[in-house]
Amino acid sequence: MATAQPQIRKGRKFDQVVEGAREIFLRDGFEGASVDDIARAAGVSKATLYSYFPDKRLLFMEVATRQCEEQARISIEKIDASKPPREVLTCIAQQFLGFIYSEMGQRIFRICVAESDRFPLLGQEFYHSGPMIMRAAVVDYLTKAAGRGELNIPDFDLAADQFAELCKADLWPKLIFGIIRSVAEPEKERVINGAVTTFMARYGVAEAARSTA
Repeated sequence: MATAQPQIRKGRKFDQVVEGAREIFLRDGFEGASVDDIARAAGVSKATLYSYFPDKRLLFMEVATRQCEEQARISIEKIDASKPPREVLTCIAQQFLGFIYSEMGQRIFRICVAESDRFPLLGQEFYHSGPMIMRAAVVDYLTKAAGRGELNIPDFDLAADQFAELCKADLWPKLIFGIIRSVAEPEKERVINGAVTTFMARYGVAEAARSTA
């Protein structure tokens, strides 16, 4: 049974607390980060910290949400809607995998899953802060590319989700389950090339024409 969601109170030192927490979480991870170290880095008392964030998970998710929003903003800025699909999809995949392969990306995912029963809003807030924004940007690009006759897509939402899943093939589950600890650049490029090639084989107009010729 899900419990009540703790409430975050904002105040004058809220951003100061979040920035201090970001420094410690990135240095020590979620489990290793102590409230004492976070308060010290933020320059506030533990009482002040707890007045804003009654649960460390909420503080982590505030940090994670801001990171995700920033990542989504940077990724969207890199999308040039005038460029052909292969080029744009490769860029999108590089940005996407750069985040989910990162230590912060993996920690966010694990905490969202682990705390989904007790704090369901954590995962929901994370999804709305980044993945949903990025998904909408991908759908927008696919729609424009299809309008130019470069892609043939009957369901843009499904196609955007399929591309994201193609990008997570092979290496992402190995990272999450601890089979590997890091991803080398050639391995990442292998996954990206495979994802783009598979996607274009299904939806690319030129690829589809060649396959039926």
